[in-house]
Amino acid sequence: MTEGGARVSDRPAAEVRLGRIKAVIWANAGEDGERWHTVQLTRLYRDEDGQWRSTHGFRRDDLLLVAKVADLAHSKVCELAAANPAREAAAEAEPPSEA
Repeated sequence: MTEGGARVSDRPAAEVRLGRIKAVIWANAGEDGERWHTVQLTRLYRDEDGQWRSTHGFRRDDLLLVAKVADLAHSKVCELAAANPAREAAAEAEPPSEA
């Protein structure tokens, strides 16, 4: 369950990965039928025992790769939204401007 809605599936809608930086894209739906996507960014690493782990913390040298993965994830979310135009119509609406 996500805040204000539920995941459409237990499986991600898509993943983008470059090296050890990964973006997982989730499809979500609200009670009113509104749909949107959320993205989780993680860094993969091996612990002392050689087991793969993930963290949401990034080192200085990870940040440019995080930006590239975020850019690719944005493109993928736009592609997913274009495949189902009604899915994210409400989420794409601009907020009211401050006067």
